[in-house]
Amino acid sequence: MTDSQIPDSACASAALADVLFAGQLGTTHDRWRRLFSSAPFRFQEGLTHRERIDLSYDRLRLVNETVEAPQVLANDPDELTAVHEWAGAVDPGMATIVAIHYNLFFGSLVDHEPAGRDLGEYVRADRIGTFLCTEVARGNDAVHMETTATFDRAAPGFVLNTPHAGAQKFMPNTGPAGGAKGAVVAARLIVDGTDHGVFLFLTPLSDNEGSPLPGVEVRPLPQTASSPVDHCATTFHDVRLPFSALLQSDHGHLTPDGEFTSALGSPRRRFLQSIGRVTMGKLCMTAHSLGVMRHALDVAMRYAHTRVTSGMTNGQRVPLIAHRGHHTPLLDATATTYAATLLQRSVVRQWDRATGEEREAYERLTAISKAWITWRARAVMTECRERCGAQGLIQANGIALQLASIEGTITAEGDNQVIMQKAGGEMLLGGVDLKPESETAPAHRELTDPQHLQDLLADIERISHTRAKARLRQRAASPLARWNATVTPAVALADAHVHRLAAESLLTAAHQVPSGLPAELLRGLHALFALRQVAAHSGDLLARGRVTADQVEHLPDAVDAVLGFLEPHALTLTRAFAIPEALLETHPMLSA
Repeated sequence: MTDSQIPDSACASAALADVLFAGQLGTTHDRWRRLFSSAPFRFQEGLTHRERIDLSYDRLRLVNETVEAPQVLANDPDELTAVHEWAGAVDPGMATIVAIHYNLFFGSLVDHEPAGRDLGEYVRADRIGTFLCTEVARGNDAVHMETTATFDRAAPGFVLNTPHAGAQKFMPNTGPAGGAKGAVVAARLIVDGTDHGVFLFLTPLSDNEGSPLPGVEVRPLPQTASSPVDHCATTFHDVRLPFSALLQSDHGHLTPDGEFTSALGSPRRRFLQSIGRVTMGKLCMTAHSLGVMRHALDVAMRYAHTRVTSGMTNGQRVPLIAHRGHHTPLLDATATTYAATLLQRSVVRQWDRATGEEREAYERLTAISKAWITWRARAVMTECRERCGAQGLIQANGIALQLASIEGTITAEGDNQVIMQKAGGEMLLGGVDLKPESETAPAHRELTDPQHLQDLLADIERISHTRAKARLRQRAASPLARWNATVTPAVALADAHVHRLAAESLLTAAHQVPSGLPAELLRGLHALFALRQVAAHSGDLLARGRVTADQVEHLPDAVDAVLGFLEPHALTLTRAFAIPEALLETHPMLSA
């Protein structure tokens, strides 16, 4: 790179960062960037599993010193997701308990009516909040959970019980690490023998030493391969709670004399409103995935520019990035990471503004975006790990430990495969607006024309929809057999839908940045991202006359041309991720 190119590269990175972070890099994101790149959050070598968990709780309290009001943070999607974008790269375990304490715990309290509760110990993080919903025998069908909270008129209050081993609350962080804890516990509200459905109850769990309170039984679970967290199974034996423990709202009110009213007639809808924070949790899991994905890609890209290997000439040494076999997967990963980040920004904006009947559609969009982005994060980070060779296995280099944490995000707040199946089914029943087919013959359109590529992505979505509808109409031996025939194209429909929206976010960003290099780079990323999807579905597109045989033949050449354009600007693209140099310098593979 010549001296005259350096300012252009720096300006392009700044313009790209501005659009990637929606103009909030110097405001909302800045304090978290600075905090998590400071000395207390540096990677510590040689810790035991328990020591790493203890450190995560110590760091949570450092985060809490920065948070002015947990209730306000829980109610601010931009700020809450920003925390997660920077936390996971330095300490995935801390990021997990941050999500639980601020979103699931405080967020649940914020979403329900206040009842004169003194939350000072939680606000100060003297007591850590957690969230107990899933049971051992009830995973994705948590609406049928069996933990009970029986109304006691005499107190008045409630008696919390786990009726059998299958109803143990499974995997929440209720262990002794971190000291005193409390939880919002999902349980069936039983009044005079009548089951009113699942509600949340504020429940102290342990004392200042982390020992369970009377009636609370905590059993540590085996160590997981994901983020280091004190996962446990938790059981309740006649735990008495005050009347104020019940978190009430329009979905359900109970008076101290036992009169129950609800604006919702369906117990299932009451349950979904009770645990509404899970939707915001999906945005937090996505933000975590984006943060660790961008961090890993920046590390891998810098390494590719500094690590040298043999060239094609005897005695020649070149950087790894010079080889097409090395930079192709990294540039594909870059296109995916940009698309995923920009999609997330769009989803957060839409979710924050959604009201009334819009909420259901945006909940579905939030869910499938979470599934798609966390899956893509795993693929991108696996590629980054491999491209760094043995260095990528060293935890201090900021990829391996964070890659393991993605397994948790894929399962947390709704298993990805179940999310996509549910969304696909809903979209078949009218939950999607399909784009009309372009009237322009494909032979008259340039393959890399951005709008043509978007039209092709819409074609892929429409093809999956048609195929799934046809399967759904077929005769079958049972409803399960009919769904089994439909589910694969239904999931393909959900995937094609979110893929098109991600590409659309990239193209929109290209119109938002200054003309010149930033816009050209975003259009290049859009072309690479869309062409890969078109290539994967070229058979369907060709069979339906949406592309010509000649265009299919030239797909590899089109991809190669885009790669050739992007490769000289690879560092410009990843420097826009704004990973602090103070953090990157702590990675041994880059410090040399």
